[in-house]
Amino acid sequence: MALNNLYLQAVELLKSLISTSSFSKEEDQTAAIIAVFLKAKGVEIHTKGNNVWAYNKYFDANKPTILLNSHHDTVRPNKSYTRNPFSPDIEDGKIYGLGSNDAGGALVALIATFLHFYEQKNLKYNIALAATAEEENSGNGGLESIIPELGVLDFAIVGEPTFMDLAIAEKGLLVLDCVAKGKSGHAAREEGENAIYKALQDISWFKTYMFNKVSESLGPIKMTVTIIAAGTQHNVVPDTCQFTVDVRVTDVYTNEEVIAKIRECVTCEVIPRSVRLKPSSIPKTHLIVQAGIALGKKTYGSPTTSDQALLSIPSLKCGPGDSGRSHTADEYIYLQEIEEGIDGYIKMLEAVV
Repeated sequence: MALNNLYLQAVELLKSLISTSSFSKEEDQTAAIIAVFLKAKGVEIHTKGNNVWAYNKYFDANKPTILLNSHHDTVRPNKSYTRNPFSPDIEDGKIYGLGSNDAGGALVALIATFLHFYEQKNLKYNIALAATAEEENSGNGGLESIIPELGVLDFAIVGEPTFMDLAIAEKGLLVLDCVAKGKSGHAAREEGENAIYKALQDISWFKTYMFNKVSESLGPIKMTVTIIAAGTQHNVVPDTCQFTVDVRVTDVYTNEEVIAKIRECVTCEVIPRSVRLKPSSIPKTHLIVQAGIALGKKTYGSPTTSDQALLSIPSLKCGPGDSGRSHTADEYIYLQEIEEGIDGYIKMLEAVV
């Protein structure tokens, strides 16, 4: 299929996706659009919930498989929008609309790339495409729910806006609910044990502690206290103080190792909401990374979390668009970025498959 034709079809698909509401957990209509689009190209599809996936025509179970993945859910539009977030207007070389940049551009570019290779014979790798749900809310009904269905995977390209540069590592995420416990008493007398003061000691530790190992691509682990709550009235010493910590974990520690170290060093109770969102990485020497470098792409470590966190295989985050535009009012992506994204994905994969 000619690249120009692929690009034009990708843009039309993106218009349809932008025009259709697809908030996390409410992506059934965009899943249907993607399914119809692929079936019209003769692709046999598989679905589960609001996830759609497919394999290249000449799939061979004896060959390793590459996963091409991006998401079709969006956040809700913020109140600063001056445009209709569901109107895919094209102006000055940009296509506007909710989800255009995060991650519609990457998704349609990966779909176009999949179609480019779909009918090719004698590839060294199989290619699996997965258009998934619930990425924006880290839900259980997205990529995680179909990983067992996808079969054995060798490595993945996860489509997110990176200017087509190569995010070879990504921080994992831990959200910790912490509870400091004291003893209530009257504030006018020397009674009780103030849980706020106990919490402050631990909060100071979270602010200043540096983990020994520092990631080459992601730097140090970052811990940030983001929420705090305590007390019932002005004259009662509070017996509990609850606070929340956002922890961005690097590829040199597991989530479990980080939790163990934190519990060793603080006095409060530490309750992780989840350990699912793991740090991820791919060696700089990997064939797909080297193919990108050969095209002049830069490598870096990403501080943001994506569906990479749910994969236990080497994965590369790469896609058209700018992460800085994600979740902003009047979101857009340049049409040229989509075209260059398709071209870049194809050239990178051609060097491997």
